[in-house]
Amino acid sequence: MNNYNKALDYLSCAALRGSKLGLERITDLMHRLGDPQNTVRIIHVAGTNGKGSFGAMLSAVLTDAGFSTGWFSSPALTGVTDSFRINGCEVSRDTFGNVMAEIIPVCEIMDDKPTEFEVLTAAAYLLFARQNCQFAVVECGMGGDSDSTNVISAPFLSVITNVQLDHTGFLGSTISEIAEHKSGIIKLHRPVVTGASGIALDVIARKAADLSAELVCADLSRLHTVSADLSGVTLYDNAFGQLTIPLLGSYQSQNTAIVLTAVDVMRRYGTVIPDSAVFSGLGKTRWHGRFELLRKDPCVIYDGAHNPDGIRSAADSIRRFFPNSKFVLLIGVMADKEYQLYADTLGPAIFRAFTVRPNNPRALDAASLADTLRLQGVDAVPCNDLSYGVTQAFLCARNERLPLIALGSLYMYADFVNALDNM
Repeated sequence: MNNYNKALDYLSCAALRGSKLGLERITDLMHRLGDPQNTVRIIHVAGTNGKGSFGAMLSAVLTDAGFSTGWFSSPALTGVTDSFRINGCEVSRDTFGNVMAEIIPVCEIMDDKPTEFEVLTAAAYLLFARQNCQFAVVECGMGGDSDSTNVISAPFLSVITNVQLDHTGFLGSTISEIAEHKSGIIKLHRPVVTGASGIALDVIARKAADLSAELVCADLSRLHTVSADLSGVTLYDNAFGQLTIPLLGSYQSQNTAIVLTAVDVMRRYGTVIPDSAVFSGLGKTRWHGRFELLRKDPCVIYDGAHNPDGIRSAADSIRRFFPNSKFVLLIGVMADKEYQLYADTLGPAIFRAFTVRPNNPRALDAASLADTLRLQGVDAVPCNDLSYGVTQAFLCARNERLPLIALGSLYMYADFVNALDNM
């Protein structure tokens, strides 16, 4: 068995340990590995939404500026190596397997063995160190203060994209409580950029002041839309001028504003990032599952909107590109999400919904989801097999000449794409 397959087997075992907040295990593990996380300049990213899009854009900009750039994101959408990228390219199975071959024996001698995400975090930091990355954009898995990625002693820059309600079972039931967790990534004397507002910003500002960390608030309205269609979006910024991005979601202008603010701060702290790298990096950014156009005839779009803010943002994007059209919905969700909001927000525009169950232990069954949608006035068809559901939704969209929009959990992205490709 090669190192990659051994790594997959080990991660399956580690997954049985569940999710455990706290830094004791990851701190012990990283110390045993030589603390590689402290040898790379880390841009540490927390936030309810926008972390992945921010990471995709900033890592593309840094790569085009000539820096060897790592990027760690979660969850993986198409396979475990999808979480690990160097200069925008997914690492090979051999590269990942070789790093895991160093980590697994260390994990096994620990009394309190690390969780799956802690092992993946260790793999990211060790990989970026081994590959001599000059910068690495590292996305928190959940929260901030107790997230395993928060084992960095002094990040080059901390970023909190926004704070909304999500993971309330772990992070608290109020914006203030969740902001406390996310502000835990702020470190002594290290700058922090945020797109948060209101009470969340108050919490972040207090934490930054306590740690003498420079706080820079992104102006989320700094970018104005010049044009937008399914081929891309053109934005105008007073500092950078006209920018074109291929990311379609209406929320991407706000994520771009946070990226531009981060570039401004990094420049002030000595990083040379030419304007040309900003233009080219943003222009070539690719990121899966965020209002992503997968087909054009019929139009097929996937958006992993799974929390209240994400659902509202997806609805804005749908109205932006399909203002006078109904659409066919393919939907699968986790049982602990506020899935009734899909019908509340989008109900009148849904021609028909096909419900499926993502391949995840926390997923809601298709029949229960269909029942919920029907009670809210949506014509909903439960599909016990995800592939079958994708086929039925696609045929419906094609026959009715309507767009097909898949919403819900990112955990079903890979299965959705595979089903689409096999039709």
